[in-house]
Parts: sequence; structure tokens; C-alpha cells
Amino acid sequence: MKKQIAILGSTGSIGTQTLDIVRANPDRFEVYALSANRSVDTLIAQAREFHPEVVCIADEACYLPLKQALSDMDIKVWAGTQSICDMVTFPSIDIVVAAMVGYAGLQPTMAAIRAGKTIALANKETLVVAGEIITSLAMQYHTPILPVDSEHSAIFQSLQGENPNEVEKILLTASGGPFRDFTYEQMEHVTAAQALKHPNWEMGAKITIDSASMMNKGFEVIEAKWLFGVHYDQIEVLVHPQSIVHSAVQYRDGSVKAQLGMPDMHLPIQYALTYPERLPLERERLNLTQIQNLTFYQPDMQRFPNLRLAYQAIERGGNMPCILNAANEVANLKFRESQTSFLGMTRIIEATMDQAPFIAKPTYEDYVATDLAARQIANQL
Repeated sequence: MKKQIAILGSTGSIGTQTLDIVRANPDRFEVYALSANRSVDTLIAQAREFHPEVVCIADEACYLPLKQALSDMDIKVWAGTQSICDMVTFPSIDIVVAAMVGYAGLQPTMAAIRAGKTIALANKETLVVAGEIITSLAMQYHTPILPVDSEHSAIFQSLQGENPNEVEKILLTASGGPFRDFTYEQMEHVTAAQALKHPNWEMGAKITIDSASMMNKGFEVIEAKWLFGVHYDQIEVLVHPQSIVHSAVQYRDGSVKAQLGMPDMHLPIQYALTYPERLPLERERLNLTQIQNLTFYQPDMQRFPNLRLAYQAIERGGNMPCILNAANEVANLKFRESQTSFLGMTRIIEATMDQAPFIAKPTYEDYVATDLAARQIANQL
């Protein structure tokens, strides 16, 4: 039986690479549903190639062009966030690839968990914003959450066959981004165009900027806490410029297990889709004889304060990570639009964390209200 896949965010970097995996394994996978935010032309092309049962566009203003372009095909065409939530509950769907960008991925992921679908999670903001609710829901509905991020996939692979209680710490690697050797003063003047040129990875614009500021690594610390049930102070970030060791786990006997590979997202995506199997993957192989060195060093939280803010948010808990995420989404966009500086993003985020109302035991409704309030504060700043 082919696995039926729904891809949320099919036109983005993770979504298109997931479709590469489907394309290479037509005997294993079938696309049942696709969604996008507003990339109508790309979604139309994907629908024509993969013939899903349903496609959904989040931006309702894009509904008519999508509907008209697919009018000659037997495909359901929907629009809006609620329709994406409804789409993932189709009984035929086996796996939901949660690859929407940012906070927008939270509600559809919750709907998929309640429907008992296996979640291939690429949207780290879901766990950053509401990790406690998501993990509780997954336990309640017996829903597996399989990490797609290369770092969390590496940790997941390094935990296989091991007792989780014997984990001493998680070693979360970071490339350091394009500015890892810049001074604090130099970073005040960098542009979005410079920040979007990641030295190792090809990713979407938002996550590439987050990687340059190391906020992405901060989010991954929070995500790892929830995915692997460890305390945040058991997670150590190591800057590893070569991006060959994708992350590692250190056990209480001193042993360290790591997953190595080329900086290529196809591998972690495929592993999430096929776990516990490993299928052949026709991609470039890691040749250890060609690697001159593997270096690791601690991140400088004075030059990259966003990582410090993420640790502060998870230490305080409650709705603070939600505030952090909302402020970062606003600041990230404003930087890409040249409305704030690279370091100005940090100032916006930190001030929002100071000003937004703190809730120690938030409900889902509290998270929704917090996200809205934090965005308003960040925009005013």
C-alpha cells in the first residue's frame, strides 16, 4: 500500500523537496493533499503533476485563479486556514508533512494530531509556540511526531536503540550562518541580501534570516526540549561551520553518537517519511577522505543575542516562547523589507518580551491572544 501524504506548505523549500522524494518513489508514496500560502502558479503546476485529491490555498484572495486553472481536473479546490485544518483530517491520509512557515502551522498541525495522522514536522514554530499543548495532544491521540529538521533528525537517529533516561546532553550543531566571523559592529550594517546567502544550506527566506541571526538555533533548542523530553540546560549548541555533523547525543557513560551527512534536506525528509526503514537515496555521498577538518566551538551570545533570548524564553516558560516567536516573525519580515537593521531585530524582540503580558499556564486561547498582542507590540516598536 502506498502511503498517502498531505504536504502543508508544498511550494516552499521543504515542500518541494518532499515532492522530490515522492517523485523518486512512486511505488511508495502518493500525494493526497497539497496546500500553499499564496504561491498559486507553483501550486497549480504541482497539482497537475501529482493529481492530488484536494488542494488548498491559505490566502482566500487566490482561490478563484486556482479554481479556474484546475477546472478541467477532478480535484477539490479549497481556501482558508480552516479548510487546511479540515483537509488534514481526510481518513485516507497517512502522513502530514507540516512545512508551513511560522505560527500559521500551529492550528493545522493540531488538527492533524487530533485526526491521528503521523506528523513529519518541519514547522519548528509549532513546538516553540505551544510545545506543552502539542506534546500532550500527541500523547493523548497516540500520534507520532517525526522530526524533519536536519538537526532533530540527527538526534532522533542517534537515539535509536538507546534508553532515553541515559541521555546526558544533546549536542545541537549550528553552521553559524554567513556572519559567524563578523564583529558586532559589522553586523549592524549587513543587508538582507547578504543574510540570505547561507554558506551551506538552501532554505526559504524566513528561516535563512533566522539562521543568520541564530534565532533559528534558539528555536531548535526549544523544539528539542519538547521532542526529546530533556531539560533545556541539557542542550548544548555548538557552532560547526562544515555542517557535516548534523547533531549528536552524549550519554551518561561519556559515549557520543552523531549522525553525519552532506548538508542536504532530502535525507531527513525521506527518513521521516519512511521511518523505521531506510530507502535508497540518489544524492551526493559524504566522502570522509575529502574532509580536511571538522571544527566545533561555542557560540558567542554577545554577537548573536537572539540565541540568548531563546534560552531566556524557555527558562521562563509559559507564553514567553510564543511572545519570542511572534516578535521574531515581525522583526524578520521588517528586516527583509529594509525597515529595520540586522541587530534591530534583536532590539524589537527583546523589547516585546519585556512589554507583552506574561501568562505562566497558557491555554490555546491564551496562545492565540498572545501571538496577536506580541505582533502589535513588535509592529509598534
